[in-house]
Amino acid sequence: MGSLSSVTDLDDTAAAVLTASRALLAVVARSVAPALEQVTVPQFRVLVVLSTSGAPVRHRDLADALGVHSSTFTRTTDRLVSSGWVTRAENPDNRRETLVSLTAQGRDLVAEVTESRRDEIRSILRRLPAARRADVLAALRDFADAAGEPSVPALAEFTV
Repeated sequence: MGSLSSVTDLDDTAAAVLTASRALLAVVARSVAPALEQVTVPQFRVLVVLSTSGAPVRHRDLADALGVHSSTFTRTTDRLVSSGWVTRAENPDNRRETLVSLTAQGRDLVAEVTESRRDEIRSILRRLPAARRADVLAALRDFADAAGEPSVPALAEFTV
């Protein structure tokens, strides 16, 4: 078992991360609130996943990525198609599969939310001295790596 100081350090660090996560969750909530007048949270999540793919995604793979059953996801897709956020088409390589793509309208909604979030995060970071921002950058990269989170460029800069 670790020493008392390492346990205390871990507990203090966990408390600091929890506090920071509440602050980030507030930023996320404020940035996504306008979009929720148009789509539900699960629907917005679909749009974000599609925006990171950059290409049509097989219906089954999209459902898997979102952790939902394919038949449940069909209803979500139906609503997104009827609202103009996504399109659905037969896969030319396999007619039994359906491909789902983000429309320009869907891409714009994700971009608006992402830019709003980025602006607010920049505003918060401006309150820190430049040297401290470098520390935050290093610590957050390390934290994301430890959590197995893909980098922003890998996600095409669109995440929830």
